Amino acid sequence: MIKAVFFDLDNTLVDFFRAKKSAVKAAVSAMLDSGLQGSFKEAYDLIMQIYKEEGIEYQSVFDRFLIDKYGEIKYKMLAAGVVAYRKANEDALTLFPHVTTTLTTLAKRGIKLAIITDAPAKQAWQRLCYLQLHHLFDEVVVSEDTGALKPSPLPFQYALSKLGIQPSEALMIGDWPDRDIVGAKNVGIHTVFARYGDPREIEISGADYDIDDIFELVRIVEEIG
Repeated sequence: MIKAVFFDLDNTLVDFFRAKKSAVKAAVSAMLDSGLQGSFKEAYDLIMQIYKEEGIEYQSVFDRFLIDKYGEIKYKMLAAGVVAYRKANEDALTLFPHVTTTLTTLAKRGIKLAIITDAPAKQAWQRLCYLQLHHLFDEVVVSEDTGALKPSPLPFQYALSKLGIQPSEALMIGDWPDRDIVGAKNVGIHTVFARYGDPREIEISGADYDIDDIFELVRIVEEIG
């Protein structure tokens, strides 16, 4: 019987990569308007490469970009980019279809809800509050809680402990097989691959279930239960 569902945050509940790309494009355009030299594509590719090297949550990406390009921070360009990024990110940050309906349906059936994310606490809570999801979860496990990232067993064990349930009573859904699925399965948690949020177009997820719409979770919980 499933007593709790654990959710990854980015690209499982929130269309994070689409928002990130839109925000970076807006930032590049603003920096070009402020005197940045070079082409749009060159700047965009360099910024995305920095994210690839430092992690998608890297908070000093534009500082690093300008230092790499000019040897120093050009604060006019930096400010223009940061302001444009924040505005565009808020406008582009959206939930996947049926997320709210799925969460409320599960909650009404007595299923506990939790998030297990590698995002830092500040960024995770900002996204949850902006999208009005913060009140729907019994627990939110962020990277600072255990000092470990998925697929380490620690975040999953921490969530199980906080909710007072056994691994067989939990279901984990995420978009990243090597982290979300492998980590949960190694602990003994049922797994669901969020194919709708997979930017890598992975063919074999290794999960117990693959879904194209998050509302399919309701059926899966009933089936296991």
